[in-house]
Amino acid sequence: MSSPFEPPDYYLLDDVLTEEEKLIRKSVRDFVDARVIPIIASCFREERFPAELVPEIAAMGLLGANIDGYGCAGLGNVAYGLVLQELERGDSGLRSFVSVQGALVMSAIHELGSEEQKERWLPRLARGELIGCFGLTEPDFGSNPGGLQTQARRDGKHYVLAGNKMWITNGSIADLAVVWAKESGRIAGFVVEKGTPGYSTSLQKGKWSLRASVTSELHLQDCRVPAENRLPKAEGLKAALSCLNHARAGIAWGALGGAMACYSEALQYAKTRIQFGKPIAGFQLVQAKLADMLTEITKGQLLAHRLAVLRDQGKARPEVVSLAKRNNVAMALEVARSARDILGANGITDEYCVGRHMANLESVKTYEGTHDIHTLILGQDITGIAAFT
Repeated sequence: MSSPFEPPDYYLLDDVLTEEEKLIRKSVRDFVDARVIPIIASCFREERFPAELVPEIAAMGLLGANIDGYGCAGLGNVAYGLVLQELERGDSGLRSFVSVQGALVMSAIHELGSEEQKERWLPRLARGELIGCFGLTEPDFGSNPGGLQTQARRDGKHYVLAGNKMWITNGSIADLAVVWAKESGRIAGFVVEKGTPGYSTSLQKGKWSLRASVTSELHLQDCRVPAENRLPKAEGLKAALSCLNHARAGIAWGALGGAMACYSEALQYAKTRIQFGKPIAGFQLVQAKLADMLTEITKGQLLAHRLAVLRDQGKARPEVVSLAKRNNVAMALEVARSARDILGANGITDEYCVGRHMANLESVKTYEGTHDIHTLILGQDITGIAAFT
């Protein structure tokens, strides 16, 4: 079975963290060790989101943690990143829940909503009294969100929305959804509340990955949304993508948590697994794997930390975020695969965490912009030439 987590910090990054940042990390790390690790394998096996943890997560101030005011913690981006790192060390599904609630739903309302909308929804979302989801992706439009087909038309004091959204984290448990639709050909954002006529959800089952996360489809069949639920600043595709930018930055940190969990487990396993009369950690090929894993994690840690500093300074362009998301998720997936290899057959059992993280990271590599899409974002920034079509 898994041994206690030993966090890698080869370049002494702790030395540049503030005491507050380290305290926040410790509180989330202790929560993950005490409340998440003991149940997450069974949740994954049963395809069940541990909803019983939501009140505790909210009480710790982790929902919308880097938003100022409205009952939110107002953390800096380094502290917020450390929160997501530790949550994903537990499971990508738990980090995804917090990312969607905060970086997508709450940030969209905070940055694109009216003051009345912020006061109405943000405090309750921060307290976990409301759960939100973010409806951008559609069955036929993922990497090309500008092609979305969901339509919105004004009808008196309401907007009527028609369309479907796919692969929506939190969808079936959400009390409200930030939904993106085309109004007269231009993308706009709306808050659709549970119980709105014409709005329903269906649960997506049978996943190989993110099994401890709720994934749903949203159905909007002539859904009548009050006009006051339209987000006034949510105009155009750029507004929708600005929300994704927050989530992508958090994913760069979260993926580190998965990689660190896998590395720690593989290292401890290699020290205690005896073959040919000695621990397998004493063999050159295993040491090479561990050295590569530690090197890539260390690079990812420095990358995520610098990204958070740039975000705090308002200097992180979307392309900078893409680089971090692209690198750290691909790195974490390779670390998980190497860790599984070190554990041999044991690595495919849920007695250990590496197989679960490996499966989850396949999804993380795909959502919030696939690896290839982020490659093209960087390519366009480098060359000035778009290669998306």
